[in-house]
Amino acid sequence: MSSPSETVPTTPFGTPASAARTTSTRPFYWSVRRELWEHRSVYIAPLVAAGVVLFGVTISAIRLGHHLTDLPHFDPAQDGGALSLPFDFAAIPVMLTALIVAIFYCMGALHNERRDRSILFWKSLPVSDLNAVLAKAFVPMVVLPVVTFVIVCALHLFMLLIGTAAFLAHGLDPSPFWTGVPWLQVEITLIYSLVTLSLWYAPIYGWLLLVSAWAKRAPFLWAVFPPLALCLLEKIAFDTSNLWSLLTYRLHGGLSEAFDVSDAHVGHAMRSLPRIDLAQFLSTPGLWVGLVFAAGFAAAAVWMRRYREPT
Repeated sequence: MSSPSETVPTTPFGTPASAARTTSTRPFYWSVRRELWEHRSVYIAPLVAAGVVLFGVTISAIRLGHHLTDLPHFDPAQDGGALSLPFDFAAIPVMLTALIVAIFYCMGALHNERRDRSILFWKSLPVSDLNAVLAKAFVPMVVLPVVTFVIVCALHLFMLLIGTAAFLAHGLDPSPFWTGVPWLQVEITLIYSLVTLSLWYAPIYGWLLLVSAWAKRAPFLWAVFPPLALCLLEKIAFDTSNLWSLLTYRLHGGLSEAFDVSDAHVGHAMRSLPRIDLAQFLSTPGLWVGLVFAAGFAAAAVWMRRYREPT
């Protein structure tokens, strides 16, 4: 009897067929890895922002250490939200830095590879234009929020340790930091904020990628000037500012739609975390209209990358 053959099937190039199938299913993964290799500011800039915040917190803890004994008695039931506010505010510089990085990344993602003509090399690889553009959109919409979340969580941990050390150095009980702060709610609020902002800013990222794929030079001017020119034209011609209101709403309206900011909670805004309102966010027409525009901009960017010549 003949034994079963143990020969591994190979491709015409001598590569095992299983390895070839695995490689063919991972172009998106390696495209994202390529973006991270080429744009290290995606994680370095938020780290720098977190370092600046941590340095400021350390200096503040040293300066205000002798005032800790004058603090009133802490009631976790009433003051837990107030004690969590410094941790919320510490996340803001990191999130703003990540947003700035995302904007400048999108403006240069497709423009730079045409400017240095490296697009000729990347087009020679078996990676489609759709795959390349989606990988570039994946960075600001998924990678940066994940990086921001990890960095902010580490920042919160270091702030917790610094606060604990400051309390212990003055003979005070540091347990309010560990039991009084609603840590689960803080981190859930952070994740929710990052996800909703990523979806809300999707049309902005799509527009910037489209401009990056089209502009021969100065993509920043081409990204900013046309919307502002249309706003000015509307104001001159019709004495209205609907486009300007739409732009400002897109820039800062995401959080107001994602959280409950009704008058009933204004009085407690400084003593508790904002209330998540997922139903309101998902029912906002601006969210879905923005996602449709983002898909259209991304499709146009794919077409531009396919047919636009290097500069």
